[in-house]
Order: sequence, then C-alpha cells, then structure tokens
Amino acid sequence: GKSEESSRFLDTAERSSAKIPLSPGFNYCKGLHAWFGGNSHLALKHFNLARKDSLWGEKAVLAMIWICLNPDNDTLGGEVFANSEPERLVAERKENDTLSVKAAEKLLHDLRPTNAQSAMKVRILENYCLIATQSKQNVERALDSFMEVVSTQSDHVPALLGSAIAFMILKQVPRARNQLKRIAKMQWNPIDAEEFEKAWLLLADIYIINSKYDMAQDLLKKCIQHNQACFKAWEYHGYVNEKEASYKDAAMNYERAWQFSNFTNPTIGFKTGIQLSQS
Repeated sequence: GKSEESSRFLDTAERSSAKIPLSPGFNYCKGLHAWFGGNSHLALKHFNLARKDSLWGEKAVLAMIWICLNPDNDTLGGEVFANSEPERLVAERKENDTLSVKAAEKLLHDLRPTNAQSAMKVRILENYCLIATQSKQNVERALDSFMEVVSTQSDHVPALLGSAIAFMILKQVPRARNQLKRIAKMQWNPIDAEEFEKAWLLLADIYIINSKYDMAQDLLKKCIQHNQACFKAWEYHGYVNEKEASYKDAAMNYERAWQFSNFTNPTIGFKTGIQLSQS
C-alpha cells in the first residue's frame, strides 16, 4: 500500500539521468508500478521494453503473460463477481480473452528456461493458458499437470492453487476448497506471496457464496495484513458489508478498493457511489 512512495522513487530515478527511461531495470519497475496500479496497458508497454534484457527479461515476460491471462486481476475461479457485467461486455471480454490467450502462448514460446525453477514457472503458466481457454478438455489437462506436481511436491503452492482454480471451473467446489484449505494452513512466505493472496481470496469467495461471512473476512484480513493495497480484498469486504446491510462500512471499503485500484475499475467506482448514497 505504498504506491505513492514508489512513484516518488521512480520519479527521482528518472530525473537522475537521460538514459534511465531506456534502462530495462527501470522499465521493469515502472511496469510493476503500473500493473499493481491497475493500468495493464501501460504495464505491458514498460515490460516490453525490458523483455529482451538478460537480467530482467524473463521476469518481464512472465509478468506480461500474467497480464494477458488476467488483465483485470480478477479472482480466477471465483463466483461472487462473475455475473456483474452486462451481456455486451461479457461477449467483448470473451473475444478479447481468446486474443489474449494467443498472445500469452506466443510469449511463453519465446521463453527459454535456464534452470529447474524457471522451467516450473513456465509449466505453471502453460497450464493457466489451458485453463484460460475454458475448454473442459484443456482444463482437465491442466488439472492433471498440476496434480502431477503436487504428487511429488505436496506443499507446492502455485500448483495447489492452479488445481483449485481448475476444480472450480469444472464445478468441483468441495475439491477446490480442500486444496485451498491446505494452502491456508501453510506458513506464508514471500516467494509465494501472490499465490497465497490469490488462494485466500478464492477461498473467501467460496465462503461468501455459502454465506460464511466471518470465515471469509478472516481470510480477507490476512490478505490486507500482507498487502494493504490488495484492492480485491477491500472489494470483497465491501460486498460482505453490503450483504449485511452495513452500508456505511460497505461504502468505506469499496472506496478503499477504488483507491487501491488507482481509480481505474469503473465497477468498483459505481459500487462506491451507490453505497455512499445509501449510507
């Protein structure tokens, strides 16, 4: 939740030399800042300027693939916000998703893993590309691959999360919940920080669907504890408040989600306005 501080440091770096804007490391950091600030298009532009570099290139390409697969940082496999868009936008999104998957696959093809850790990251992303097609056959292929990883590395958080998302898409919610509970019982670590956050959000989503609001909010608090700028956690908090008719709290939490999404998500902006008018 310190995006303003990071902006200040990036601005200082940019003013320090005319060569800095062309630096791969600087563009990678600018890409991260834009991505976490909700500006996927700007993030892709900066990551693209870093992707040919020997030091920053692989990280930049991996980030570009994730953006292609999930540009709006949605909760993959989640159901709470799944039907919140008009049909016209849903149709447009499906068409864009097809193009985005193809772009992600092309970027993946260009990656050349240099070690076992890099190879595993590529394998995980290949499975997410399969899941993104929404084809039952492809999702099952991805699930088999994730489960193969878990069979040899039972605490592999990215594979456990991937299998849970696949189970959700295949409408096998209890099996997805079991995988997510396994992650929730693990000790948090910075290497898998993003996967822990995504797992907590998806498990919270499942609990909210089943009206288990207290259990959901405990997970959302964990997300915010580790990442105050997790706008999705604030949005879920607002949704729970709304369901409980606590409109003042809903407005406050939606407003935080709106702020941490860098005022780029119109749906959250609309929810904020509605709750403010009711509180």
